[in-house]
Amino acid sequence: MLNFSNLDLKSVLFTIIALLIAIIPHEIAHGYAAYLLGDDTAKTDGRLSLNPINHIDPIGLISMVILRFGWAKAVPINPFKFKINRKIGTIIVSLAGVAANFILAFIFSILFVGAAINKNWLEPLFAEILWYNVMLGVFNLVPLPPLDGSKVIASLLPSKLEYMFYKYEKYLYIILVALLMTGVVNKIIAPIVLKVLNELVTIGINIWDIM
Repeated sequence: MLNFSNLDLKSVLFTIIALLIAIIPHEIAHGYAAYLLGDDTAKTDGRLSLNPINHIDPIGLISMVILRFGWAKAVPINPFKFKINRKIGTIIVSLAGVAANFILAFIFSILFVGAAINKNWLEPLFAEILWYNVMLGVFNLVPLPPLDGSKVIASLLPSKLEYMFYKYEKYLYIILVALLMTGVVNKIIAPIVLKVLNELVTIGINIWDIM
């Protein structure tokens, strides 16, 4: 029988809130960037909505909670609808989600420092939101499918190589899962995540010092 006696409900709630704040804007940013470039596929599919059900991938969410690395439902994009060069548009749309995470991380680094200074009860929530946004932003830059970094790399390749990349991306996806399960990805990106977190908190401290 499962024992829930030591379950910290507040911590679980904070984690869920942090995940939603990190994941939903990330996905909306992809869809909205595509929409601005002329592709309404994501909008038609309801991916510009704040409804978590439209964005959450159950396996990706479980992976996020257990391994602290995960993903959401892929945003449907039709790059052939872009009003600009397809490859450039794909890069912009791919990086839009990452940009959203880093912008949110910057905002919540300031809120986190302020809460820490004032000993506000929201400090652990802001810390979770900050961490998940940095982690998601850095993780999605890994150049393996289905992550955003893979689409950036593919778009930078000559057309023939780009075609081959997408043709065999399912095998690269397996490589990503293997690297996740063996902890290789964590060893690679953890120092980067920590560095970004430290820099953002330092910026937050400096901002509060001049306020």
